[in-house]
Amino acid sequence: MTKFSDLKLSPKVLKAVEEAGYETPTPIQEGAIPPALEGRDVLGIAQTGTGKTASFTLPMITRLARGRARARMPRSLVLAPTRELAAQVAENFDTYSKHVKLTKALLIGGVSFKEQDVLIDRGVDVLIATPGRLLDHFERGKLLLTGIEIMVVDEADRMLDMGFIPDIERIFNLTPFTRQTLFFSATMAPEIERITNTFLSNPEKIEVARQATASETITQSVVMFRGSRRDRAASEKRGLLRAIIDSEGEKCTNAIIFCNRKTDVDIVAKSLKKYKYNAEPIHGDLEQSHRTRTLDGFRDGSIRFLVASDVAARGLDIPAVSHVFNFDVPSHPEDYIHRIGRTGRAGREGAAVMICAPQDEKNLDAVERLIGKPIPRGENPLGTAPAPTEGTEEAKDEKPRRSRSRRGSRKDEAAETPAPEFEVTATEAEPSEAKVEEKPAEKPSRSRSRGGRGRDRGNDRGERVVGMGDHMPGFIALSFDERKSG
Repeated sequence: MTKFSDLKLSPKVLKAVEEAGYETPTPIQEGAIPPALEGRDVLGIAQTGTGKTASFTLPMITRLARGRARARMPRSLVLAPTRELAAQVAENFDTYSKHVKLTKALLIGGVSFKEQDVLIDRGVDVLIATPGRLLDHFERGKLLLTGIEIMVVDEADRMLDMGFIPDIERIFNLTPFTRQTLFFSATMAPEIERITNTFLSNPEKIEVARQATASETITQSVVMFRGSRRDRAASEKRGLLRAIIDSEGEKCTNAIIFCNRKTDVDIVAKSLKKYKYNAEPIHGDLEQSHRTRTLDGFRDGSIRFLVASDVAARGLDIPAVSHVFNFDVPSHPEDYIHRIGRTGRAGREGAAVMICAPQDEKNLDAVERLIGKPIPRGENPLGTAPAPTEGTEEAKDEKPRRSRSRRGSRKDEAAETPAPEFEVTATEAEPSEAKVEEKPAEKPSRSRSRGGRGRDRGNDRGERVVGMGDHMPGFIALSFDERKSG
């Protein structure tokens, strides 16, 4: 069995690794560290939670221990898709480089430019950044990338999902051609493969698992859900989530609950708090300081449930997550792998439960095709019978009847509605009304005069009202009489 001491890392790095409690490298670490120490380009493909961060951090520290940084010219660059992942890489760097005199700067949004400028001006060996904030500093003239010796792109497939690929290509073109590139991704989409073919030179490819496979230590299940009514479905779905959490009992020590939309993250978190569950939301619209406090609280156990968008699905190293609940089936099947990868890490057992509504069944099929097997169906802990399936006779009976057209509805009403109460008969009516009833209805005639508006109409009592087409108003006749008299 290979140990870290067999990988030719520097003694100071090995000492830090041992103090962190690690002895045996993971497959991706065992495959990536040796060629990275030799200065070769590396293309690493591995599922989340396999230790990709250490596989580039350890050789980077070993190589950068020799040399010195210059002002505004970092020696290495690590690109991460989210602020949380970038901050986690910075923490790993601090852990493994504590016996080596290297400097670092973390460039992420939500933090003052001025503080980051001060660090860059001093000169840093390692620059860890999100693409947007890095380009902001470059365009302000505060940063030069011509001294980059090692460049790392972490979670490249997530970069693709977030639309960062044009920024990544631009950053590649700003760095020296002679740089060493370490490229890591959980999946290899065609666009990712194109970039690796363009910017990597004869890379050592390490693939330690099938693309987009879930860890065998994770117990997966899906609960099929159908609301009783459209206007109640969202509330009933949240009730089902609480019932699933309760059914897990003491096994659920903590959990991450994933929603597809940021608005749903806030709603679900608020609902859980209302029912006395210790939950907090985290998504991209929150301030960085708030997100950091929430993650720290989840790590130290003061927060039990973390309700998250996919910002928390990638790369967050929270080893002791017992459960992952997918409140929504992810729109992209690859996201399912990354979400459930937050549990069952480092050989621990974990559980992943997903709720699937009728509109999510296509996404569920895509997930099952990706992982190559059906996800076991779990029991609904509420024990409620599903509502009628759309299109069945039972469902049609429950739906309110709607007329297909205005004409059709009026005909139906005329056929089914009894005669109005105000209709009079010849015996009950006044003389004038009786005449109207006895006399057959005349066909309305159109007026030939411009003043006529069409047809004769009746008032509420059935009296005939004569329009201008059949009678000349008195004021017009009066004017003629005056002209004759004159």
